[in-house]
Amino acid sequence: MTLRRLHPLLALALAVPLLAACSHDDASKASAQAQAPTYAAVARGRVDVEGGLLKLSMPRDGVVAEIKVHEGDHVHKGQVLAVLDTKPAQLAVSAAEAEQKQAEAQGTLLEVRLKAAQQRAERLAAAAAAGAGDGQSADDARDSAQQLQGELDNAHASAAMAAQKLEAARYELAQRSLVAPVDAQIVERDIQPGATVSSQGGPAFVLLPEGARIVRAELNESFVGAVHEGMHAQVVDDSGSGAPVLLAHVQRIGTVFGPSALEEDPLIRANTRTVECVLAFDQPPPPSLRIGQRVIVQFTADAGAAAKSSH
Repeated sequence: MTLRRLHPLLALALAVPLLAACSHDDASKASAQAQAPTYAAVARGRVDVEGGLLKLSMPRDGVVAEIKVHEGDHVHKGQVLAVLDTKPAQLAVSAAEAEQKQAEAQGTLLEVRLKAAQQRAERLAAAAAAGAGDGQSADDARDSAQQLQGELDNAHASAAMAAQKLEAARYELAQRSLVAPVDAQIVERDIQPGATVSSQGGPAFVLLPEGARIVRAELNESFVGAVHEGMHAQVVDDSGSGAPVLLAHVQRIGTVFGPSALEEDPLIRANTRTVECVLAFDQPPPPSLRIGQRVIVQFTADAGAAAKSSH
């Protein structure tokens, strides 16, 4: 057998693996295309907490006397965060307490006098009825008892008003302290001891409530019809840090269009209309996922919808 006759055989032997390799590559590409995820929509979003951050101002104007927390501290509901100078409010409470005690003492005294006047009036009335006493004296004693009864009723009303005044003074004293409304973490503190603050002067503290993390995504108006409540989605870190993909589902979709808050280009932001879409994580996200972090939300198409689109 000559070398020239061997060439076609060698060519055939070499061609078979090449054809197999080509068919294998085509099959891999087709398989990869078949397994590639199909997204019904893609939107920008940011990590948030339900209700957003809490911005707390001091309830009253005054001078900061004491600050009991620092940035980064975890606080519980009802815990005192800061206290204003309480001396004026304490003086008001003391004055209200003295006024209430005076009104109560006056009422006690009138009760004793009224009891004695009523007994005297009863005796004089009985004596007059028996002919052993003066009827005018009995009438005078009865009038005196009625007058004391009116004074006692007035004293009771004064005591009630004093009690309300004391309650109001104690309430104002309590308003000199700022307390945490929920369990939260102190994110920012913007006051110092000795500073004069106002209830209208901006937040004294910014709190991050210890609630479930959510994603607020901005659905472009062209994608609104493709997303529905309960729809599954993937949340990808927009910074390219390589953080793991997190799974979430659509919790609710807004009903009002508005400008984009995440678009940086002012021209695009002015001409783009979006609807807010809130997503809840399927599993608690890692602590590294921070509030305000920007993400990309990829809404996974339903199996039925994907099948229809493939046809």
